[in-house]
Amino acid sequence: MTFRDLDLVVRNARVATASDTFDSDIGIAGGRIVQLGLGLPPGRQEVDAAGRYVTPGGVDAHCHLDQPMEPPVCMADDFDTGTRAAACGGTTTVIPFAAQQKGQSLRAAVRDYHQRAEGRAHVDHAFHLIVSDPTEEVLKHELPQLIAEGYTSFKIYMTYDDLKLDDGQILDVLSVAREQGAMAMIHAENADCIEWLTKRLEASGRTAPRFHAHSRPMLVEREATHRAIALSELVDVPIMIVHVSGREAVEQIRWARAHGLSVFAETCPQYLFLTAEDLGIDDSYQARAASAARRRATARTSR
Repeated sequence: MTFRDLDLVVRNARVATASDTFDSDIGIAGGRIVQLGLGLPPGRQEVDAAGRYVTPGGVDAHCHLDQPMEPPVCMADDFDTGTRAAACGGTTTVIPFAAQQKGQSLRAAVRDYHQRAEGRAHVDHAFHLIVSDPTEEVLKHELPQLIAEGYTSFKIYMTYDDLKLDDGQILDVLSVAREQGAMAMIHAENADCIEWLTKRLEASGRTAPRFHAHSRPMLVEREATHRAIALSELVDVPIMIVHVSGREAVEQIRWARAHGLSVFAETCPQYLFLTAEDLGIDDSYQARAASAARRRATARTSR
């Protein structure tokens, strides 16, 4: 490597490494950082960071873009709008889910997602799978073949009628993950408990946004997390519990890891900063927003 090989030099950057934070130029060649230091020779392209922090592009490893929904519902973002927003926020790689619909080939779902992303994605992307219909063809042929082709992670659901699997189906899919060396992600909520509570809330007229939390008390996630861990232990395969939202589910995961089980977990920013109280008043989100707007207007008037 010589100085003349640098494709890009980012000047006057504030760089953070694993051990230190310092001012430096950044030399890049072939898409890789190859040199750090002040006074690097010119590159083919130059950017002046003017003392700003420079970080690698973010990777959003769990997102949903342009996923087919039952009309009239549709996702707010497709690959165009979603990845434009990602790029503006410094995220340069996204990994959304190619979701199999019940009755659909898993291979067909993957083809569909490639078509949805083709020519529309503005950042790098890969796909997880969602397995919602583990037929014999899927389990014996499609899923193993797709894993061999590089689709090595997939998500399975314990809730939502159009996606959920029963325990026996989950065991079948986890068995394929073990045989093929894939990572299974599990959305862990007890569907029967949610349905039972939801019917009673609806019957009593409690349908405002705030009652979403009432239909999903912490035990709903705790029980399903415990069950997902037990199923993975039976098959002896690692799992990832996704978007963990409550303390009691975390306790189940800590127990599993303390007992030597390969159980991993992720959460979401909203679960770190928001609680059920933030779901708003009984009327609607719009009413809460209007109330907030009135408070802001009053505050401006009083200044």
